Amino acid sequence: MTRLSLTFECQGCRLAGTFDTAPGATGLLIVTGGNEVRAGAFSGQAKLAAKLAVSGFPVFRFDRRGVGDSDGENRGFTKSRKDIAAAIEAFRAINPQMTRVVGFGNCDAASALMLAGGAELDGLILSNPWTIEDDADDTPPPSAVRSRYLEKLKNPKEVLRLLSGGVNLKKLFRGLKQAASGPSEATGLSQQMAQGIAAYDKPVRILLADADRTAQMFLENWDASDPRIHRCEGASHAYVEPQASEWLENQILTALRG
Repeated sequence: MTRLSLTFECQGCRLAGTFDTAPGATGLLIVTGGNEVRAGAFSGQAKLAAKLAVSGFPVFRFDRRGVGDSDGENRGFTKSRKDIAAAIEAFRAINPQMTRVVGFGNCDAASALMLAGGAELDGLILSNPWTIEDDADDTPPPSAVRSRYLEKLKNPKEVLRLLSGGVNLKKLFRGLKQAASGPSEATGLSQQMAQGIAAYDKPVRILLADADRTAQMFLENWDASDPRIHRCEGASHAYVEPQASEWLENQILTALRG
C-alpha cells in the first residue's frame, strides 16, 4: 500500500486529496463531515483508509472547497454535490482499473451523499446522518430519554437512589413527560434527504451508533424499520470504542465486498 497526495480541480478551485493504493477493483470514497479535514478527527479516517487498503481496497479522501488544504469558499455540506462529483472523477482518473466506487460519509457527510442523490456512486455507506435543522430544539429526542431511563432502572444503585430520595423528583417528572411524548415530526432536511435517494437503486447501508445523539435524532426523522439500517450498541458518534471501531470496519468491508 502506498499513500499519495494530489490535487484536482472543482469549478476553478484546487482541491486536495489523498489516495491509498490497493489492487482491488472496488474503491471507497470517504466524504468528510462538518468542517473536518480529510484525515478525520484524531486521524481516524486516515487510519481507516490504511486498514481498508491493506485489505485490498483503494481509498480516496479529500477536502471540499474552503476546508483544510483546498481553495475556494466553504459553502457547507448542503452545497457539496460538485465537490463530491469532482472527487469521484479524480479517483477514477488516478485509479482506472476500478469498476466500482462506494461512498462513505459520517454525520453531515452522509447527508451530503443523500442530498446528492447518491452522486452516481455504486453504493452508499451512510453513518449517523445529520437531520437536525439549524434552528431546531437542542433537547434529546423522546426515544433517547426513554432509553436513558430504562438503563437507569436496570441499575440497582439508581433504583436505590430513587427509593432513598436521592433523585430530583421535579427533574424526573420532566424527563418522564418528555419520554412519553410521541415521535418528532420529520424535519425538512430529512425529507430532502429521503427524496434525494428515493430513486437511488444501488446498495445502501445506514449505520447508526446507538449512543450517539445524531443517530437518535435520525431515527426520530426516519422510518426505524428501514431494512438498510444497522445499529452498533454502545457506540459513540465516531466509533472510537474498540468494539465499535471493529464493527464499523467490518460493515464497510461487507459493503465493499458486496
